[in-house]
Amino acid sequence: MSIDFETGGPSLSDLAEIEAAWPQIEADLAVLDAEIRALYLTTGGPSELDWRRTRRSEAALTRTAARPVRPISGLRSAA
Repeated sequence: MSIDFETGGPSLSDLAEIEAAWPQIEADLAVLDAEIRALYLTTGGPSELDWRRTRRSEAALTRTAARPVRPISGLRSAA
């Protein structure tokens, strides 16, 4: 990640990369959330609903990972 020294934050190209990767990040977080629920938040072990959430979030993660990343138009390169 490069720093835009005028604003002190990430450059436009860095923000574009984050935005393009966001569906994958959300899918990863959903898998993690389902696994945490299954492991820690239930008494007596994970329920069928916990396992269903885990399977659903893993399927969404797989679909998201297989999707090609589209470049965002209208942004110029930070080179």
